Amino acid sequence: MERLQKIIAKGGVCSRRKAEELITSGHVKVNGILITKLGFKASASDAVTVDDKPVITKELKYLVINKPRYVVSSVSDDHARNTVISILPQNLQDLRLYPIGRLDYDTKGVLLLTNDGDFMNELVGPNSTLEKEYLARLDGIITKNELTRLQQGVKIEDYVTRRCKVYLSSVDHKNNSCLCGIILTEGKYHQVKKMFAEVGFPVKRMTRIRFGNITSEGLKEGEFRELTPHEIKCLWAMSQGKSF
Repeated sequence: MERLQKIIAKGGVCSRRKAEELITSGHVKVNGILITKLGFKASASDAVTVDDKPVITKELKYLVINKPRYVVSSVSDDHARNTVISILPQNLQDLRLYPIGRLDYDTKGVLLLTNDGDFMNELVGPNSTLEKEYLARLDGIITKNELTRLQQGVKIEDYVTRRCKVYLSSVDHKNNSCLCGIILTEGKYHQVKKMFAEVGFPVKRMTRIRFGNITSEGLKEGEFRELTPHEIKCLWAMSQGKSF
């Protein structure tokens, strides 16, 4: 027997928190009976529905993919472009996977996929302190002063970025360019590009090389693998600021 909200989340309908809202607002039935109180438990033999649509519990999946450039970080795309789901084998496309966070269309690198809504919300929610590391090819050669500004936080539109770690990886004097690393614990829309632009260095190309404890080591662009149980436990702990 499992709590109803957990069964709904396992079915890939939504997160456990959202499932609780669906229950209390009268959207969920078990064996045709409306359930509105939290704490109700059901078994695998019970028929659970949300808005009269059956919830089919599927095996929870946790993947890392080395996202290629020019692939959309979403389940579908209105412009018929390839997505991180459409490039997976058909058997995985049928599991209602979705990306944990996003990578820009022209950015490649580490991206996690899951059908576990609670796991996704824990990793990218507002309270998460999980590190994301990027390598950015900059137009120009950044100075120590600009690196310090970025580390301390810069104002982008209506917010100031959190303190972060920034380092100079390599310099290309011939082409007036450099490769710069940045490690964030947040993930605003186009944040890395906006941060470097704020200190005067447009990003030419970018790769995410790490998400928490996960890298794309051993994966060619477009390849994926399942996360190990240990890696999943580490991600849960790291998102809460704990060591593992």
